[in-house]
Order: sequence, then structure tokens, then C-alpha cells
Amino acid sequence: MGLRISLTVLLCAAIAIGAVSMQKRPRLLGVAHMALYVTDIEKTRGFYRDWLGFQEPYDLKNADGSLSMTFFKVNEEQYIEIFPGLKPEQDRLNHIAFQTDNAEALRVYLASRGVNVPDKVNKVRIGNTSFNVKDPEGHTVEFTQYEPNGWTRREKGKFLGLNPISKRIMHVGIIVGDAPEASKFYTNVLGLTEFWRGSALNAKTVSWMNMRLPDSPDYVEFMLYSNLPAPTQRGSQHHICLEVPDIEKALAQLEANPYRKQYTRTLEIRTGINRRRQLNLFDPDGTRIELMEPRTVDRQPPPSSTLPLPQKQ
Repeated sequence: MGLRISLTVLLCAAIAIGAVSMQKRPRLLGVAHMALYVTDIEKTRGFYRDWLGFQEPYDLKNADGSLSMTFFKVNEEQYIEIFPGLKPEQDRLNHIAFQTDNAEALRVYLASRGVNVPDKVNKVRIGNTSFNVKDPEGHTVEFTQYEPNGWTRREKGKFLGLNPISKRIMHVGIIVGDAPEASKFYTNVLGLTEFWRGSALNAKTVSWMNMRLPDSPDYVEFMLYSNLPAPTQRGSQHHICLEVPDIEKALAQLEANPYRKQYTRTLEIRTGINRRRQLNLFDPDGTRIELMEPRTVDRQPPPSSTLPLPQKQ
């Protein structure tokens, strides 16, 4: 009898373990936002509102009435979040976020895959449900579920701007010092798929890896390094890529904008290693906002780099 009970217990345990291991990952519906630290909120507003044409549907205040954070709306699903208070020694990146259709189920799924998750999801101040984890590089990754009564859905159809420079975040770029470890998290756990590798001119290793979300055309760009730049030197690497249908029309719109008199950098269209035309802008703190066409110049997919990955040092 004792042996039969023991076998039954073992069988139930095996079934339970199997059920956890086979648990289906909830969908990742796209890049929800990138959140940035900034020094001067009014200068930042001038850049994202007056220069790029994005509106602020809402913001959040601290207990003393000062600004905690604000939101610039790119489209119904995607935002740029801004946090004041950037310190001189600080990285400009606050976090990146993916939209999911079931935050709690995703939290349980990630826990089953060995990811350190919080004990529960949170109902944030704008009414959505979310939780945060750390990726292997130490970046904060938020997973957010837009609730029907949350502010995101409340403002549907509003605050879309009269003529924004873009209507879509195509990708977000983050610094990665250990590509194999990062891939274990983003590919093996989250289900992102690598679709292109690129190398800068005269590089001896791969410079970029593009990782597409499993349920969206949005992607994450790994900016690869063997020696990571200092936190204060990551504004060009940590970046937001905005899709524009026609880069020349986007340039003409920027040149005609009154804000152009305040923007002292050169505006130059270039064709990247990925064979897409693009134009780099930089916000007042130096964070790069990349405007990019969705197609290559010859309508052919760019060849992937065959160089080795950088070795972590």
C-alpha cells in the first residue's frame, strides 16, 4: 500500500511539473513604450511635442505636485514615457515595455521558466495591469495589459496629433554585452525571433541583432558590445526607431517646422547597413530618435552579417 501511494504521489508530481513546463506563453502584442530619463522637462516637451508632433494625453504627479512622469502618444498602442530628474552619471534608459493580453498569466509563465518575477501584478496609476522583470543585462522590462477602464483605452481616438512625424514605433534599441545570455531570455523565454544581423563598416564582429516579437512586427534591436559604454554614453545606442513612409517627406516636414531654428544638429538622410533610408534626431539629452523607412532601398532583404558575435569581457 505504501509503495502504491508513493508511486501515485510521484506520478502526480510529474504531471504537475509537466503541466508547468508545457504552459503556453501569453501573447506579446507589440512594443508598448520606451521610458526615458530627462534633465529638463520643458525642453523635452518642445522636442517630442513641437518637433515630432506627439501629444500628451495625461501625466502623473508626485505627492508634492511636481511632475512624476508624462506620456507622449505615438498611436493607440504605443507611447514614449518621460521621467524628469536625470542625474549627470545616470543612463537615460528607464525601461522598455511590451504589451500583453494577460499580464497575470505571463507572470506565472515567466516564473515557470525561472525568471525572477514579483509576487503579483500591479494595477498602475493609469489603470492598466503590469509587472516588471530584469533582463540578463539588467534592463528593466515591463509587461503591460491595457485594461478597458484604463487611461490608455479611455483616450482612444484622441491625442493623436495633427501631423505627427510618425505613427508607429518600429523598434527599440538596447545595449547588450552578452548576446547568448540575452537571447536565452528574449528568444527561449519570450519567443522573440532573430531575423537579421548587421556589422558596422570595418567591424570584426556583429554590431546589431534584430529580434522580432512573436505576435507583432515590432522588434528589439540588440546593440552589441564586448566592452559596454559608460552609462552617460548610451544615448545613441539606447534608442527609439520611428517608422516613416517617406524619409524625404519627413525631412521636409522637419525643415518647415518652426522648432528647426532651435535644433542645431545637421539633418541628413543616410542609407543604413540594413539598406533602409534613415535620419537620426537627438532629444535635448542626446537620446537618439531614429526615423526609418519600413522597406529597403532595393526592396530586397539585406544580407545578414556572418561575422562572429562580440566576446564578453
